[in-house]
Amino acid sequence: MSKYKYLFFDLDGTIIDSFEGVTRSFAYALRHYGIHVEDMNELLPVLGPPLRDAFMSMYGFSEKDAIDAVAKYRERYSVHYVDESKLYEGIEDVLFRLYSDGFKIVLATSKPEHYARTLLEHFNISKYFYLISGASMDKSRDSKTKVLKYILEKLDIDDMSEACMIGDRKFDLCGANDLGIDAVGVLYGFGSFEELDACPNVFLAKSPEELYNYFAD
Repeated sequence: MSKYKYLFFDLDGTIIDSFEGVTRSFAYALRHYGIHVEDMNELLPVLGPPLRDAFMSMYGFSEKDAIDAVAKYRERYSVHYVDESKLYEGIEDVLFRLYSDGFKIVLATSKPEHYARTLLEHFNISKYFYLISGASMDKSRDSKTKVLKYILEKLDIDDMSEACMIGDRKFDLCGANDLGIDAVGVLYGFGSFEELDACPNVFLAKSPEELYNYFAD
């Protein structure tokens, strides 16, 4: 019997493969500033951190320009994000089984909450979630750590050992560790083994099936 009561799931790279929608929209925003990206794989690192941070750290944008660039990104993303996203094979079954096993499944994403909710509803998996939590459109909840703090307060969780964060990037695992929460990394998403193995974790799952088996044991 698992010791966990709450499972906090990241969205992009963990439940949904959003590579196409995110990278094309990021490239769209960059073109506005005269930066042209031909190979979308070059933009893989933008999948995970807050977009504002990605514009600043990867392309040297000032904070003001980065905020404007995020608005340009959303100009395209808001139109195409649903049709340019897909569920990872097997993840819907994992969510169903974890839900049936009695876990309280919580979405913990740094994607704006209204986009996240729309995606879960589109793929008909919102029914498995006890709480859907994402970033706010202002700076009040714009990082994974802030989202996790919000969830802990919202659900009145005092015992961190009851929760486990599941994600594909260092921001998920390190954000959880900052708050004393266990973390499981998924290797089928956007983060590499080297990235995730360097972060505190209790397990690295190579597939959705391995992920389920870890919690079912």
